[in-house]
Amino acid sequence: MSIGNSPDGNSPEDVPPFDDARDDAREDASASDRPSIGRALQQARIAAGLTVDDVSSATRVRTTIVHAIEQDDFAPCGGDVYARGHLRTLARAVHLDPAPLLEQYAAEHGGRPAPTPAAPLFEAERIRPERRGPNWTAAMVAAIVAVIGFVGFTLVKGGDSGESAKTPVAKGPQAGTGKTASAVPKSSKPAAPKPEPSDSAIAAAPRDKVTVQVSAADGRSWISAKDHNGRTLFDGLLKQGDSQTFQDKEKIDLVLGDAGAIQLYVNGKKIQDDFQSGQVERLTYTKGDPVTG
Repeated sequence: MSIGNSPDGNSPEDVPPFDDARDDAREDASASDRPSIGRALQQARIAAGLTVDDVSSATRVRTTIVHAIEQDDFAPCGGDVYARGHLRTLARAVHLDPAPLLEQYAAEHGGRPAPTPAAPLFEAERIRPERRGPNWTAAMVAAIVAVIGFVGFTLVKGGDSGESAKTPVAKGPQAGTGKTASAVPKSSKPAAPKPEPSDSAIAAAPRDKVTVQVSAADGRSWISAKDHNGRTLFDGLLKQGDSQTFQDKEKIDLVLGDAGAIQLYVNGKKIQDDFQSGQVERLTYTKGDPVTG
């Protein structure tokens, strides 16, 4: 009998269920309604009345990277670790909660990746290649050592000449007395020791300048340092145990690729900020910093 069959000749058991298909369609429609990461950032920026240049100035993220992220192009970020850092920074600048964006990024890009080495950040953050400025601190130390050595040599040489001029010379009968002329006493004053740079030496920095010492105490990290004119003082990788010292008459701008590995001294005082491993930090210090600590 054909009473129990469907109009197309199939039995009811052969008709596929459509409830699951409808649920999948609803989920796809919901996902399609959600804007992309870049679109969400762009809409929030426009709603906040900000331009790309405004966001770039506030976050120190280059305008080209801001444009690329708003177009959902994360390649210029230099890796997933730095893309997440840029997303967090840009979201806060346009008054968005970064957590949903980071979850969406993880879903679309395969979850949290392994840490990216510092070299890609070096390429991503570089504004333009510039010749490194001279290390004036090292030049000053070398000049001081040379002056101290010259003064010490002059004192020792002058003392020897004066003592020799006063030494009595044996004459006539005195030559047979068996007494010999006393030896000329040499100056016992040692040459001034050469100063050795140390972490505490930065405390003697001039008060009319800002002095920043960066040490890779707990691992290696890429760093960038610029003076108040935007001129690059250093742009490269610090290996563990290495350090760099920078001075400027107004301010020093720093970018730390792995802030958790860095120890900072500013104007002779240690910075106590609790930097996290793998965290990118952009910092600016002036002559009056740090206020406390």
